[in-house]
Amino acid sequence: MEEQAPQVDFDLNRHMARLLLKEPFFAALSRTIDKIPSKAIPTAGVRINESTAQFELMYNPEFFAELPDNQKAGVLKHEFYHLIFEHVTGRLPPEGMTPVWNICTDLAINTHLQGELPEACLMPGQEGRPWEDLPHGKSAEWYMENLELPEQEQGGGGGGGEGSGEDSEGQDGGGSSSDGQGQDGVGSHEGWKEVSEAAKEIAKERLKGAVKKAVAEASAKGWGSVSSSCRQDIMQRLKTFVDWRKVLRYFIKTSQKANKRSSVRAINRRYPYVHPGRKTNRQAKIAISIDQSGSVTDGMLNAFFNELNKLSSLAEFVVIPFDTKVAEDKVYTWKKGETRKWERVLTGGTCFEAPTDYVNDRPFDGHIVLTDLMAPKPKASKCQRMWMTTKYYAERPYFSTNERVIAIDCEG
Repeated sequence: MEEQAPQVDFDLNRHMARLLLKEPFFAALSRTIDKIPSKAIPTAGVRINESTAQFELMYNPEFFAELPDNQKAGVLKHEFYHLIFEHVTGRLPPEGMTPVWNICTDLAINTHLQGELPEACLMPGQEGRPWEDLPHGKSAEWYMENLELPEQEQGGGGGGGEGSGEDSEGQDGGGSSSDGQGQDGVGSHEGWKEVSEAAKEIAKERLKGAVKKAVAEASAKGWGSVSSSCRQDIMQRLKTFVDWRKVLRYFIKTSQKANKRSSVRAINRRYPYVHPGRKTNRQAKIAISIDQSGSVTDGMLNAFFNELNKLSSLAEFVVIPFDTKVAEDKVYTWKKGETRKWERVLTGGTCFEAPTDYVNDRPFDGHIVLTDLMAPKPKASKCQRMWMTTKYYAERPYFSTNERVIAIDCEG
């Protein structure tokens, strides 16, 4: 009887601090990304979880257990670079996701990780490969313009990670896979295009916040192996803003609450004809608290109302004007499909406790606060809460929070 190989119990989280000890930037970024062991992929891959709009790092524990520490760290950094360079949230060529583009993203990343990856990785200058005459240090777009693949490789599985040779089936969100085993150094990043645009926008905004914190930590402790060119690219990307309209739509959809009631007509699947079934009507009841203090500009209010006119096709809103208190006589329901003009009804100071108390005392599914953030942090919200402000105030918040803070364009 053939003896089976022992199961490998490798917990990446236990090793992460040691692996990234000399990499303050990547260590800080790593703390914001969930690590999920899975044998459904050959090595490792990053993806967006559609239901949570969070980035995740999936890894094969058997693959990681066999790598030397420097290569473990190299594979981790490779995956984090995919996130930083927005290979998971967009940045696709006009023709979309293709095997050539997959290879080019890896060539662009791996040029910064020479000597840190498994030998089978994709690397500019690799002897005997179509990219052996291409230089190091170029962007994925540059490699895309200058790489010529043989016809048989153009139809291959894409360019996964460190020279991937197997497709990463089993990933259920947008992601990349890495594999150092393949005979042709080509694998798959197909999962990158499988999540909604709204989920990508949310994940991108969250990542930007995580990168900002990682930059602050690296500025204090050192950047480790991150090159000066990569630092410049990272800093430039922090200046970009997500499509806040998509973020709003995603927030409303994920705030939807299942209102269930017993029904003798519906059959209970678990206990048929024993217990009544349940009917579900899914609808979202969203509170829109609008800061009416004098520092919130008319342009800010106008932009928000313009978008709410579009979002009213998805749900009904309760609009809650406030400054230091809620103007309860001015609270109104914005009916689904209704169009309204923006208005200002208060001009005082700002207190976030007032709208928070108002919403907490009522059955809302989500709470969006339009404000300049210029007041102390309020108590916790009983439903999910999101903050909307301008680019200026998003960069200069009065308080810090783990809740979503989205910058809007007042001219949009």
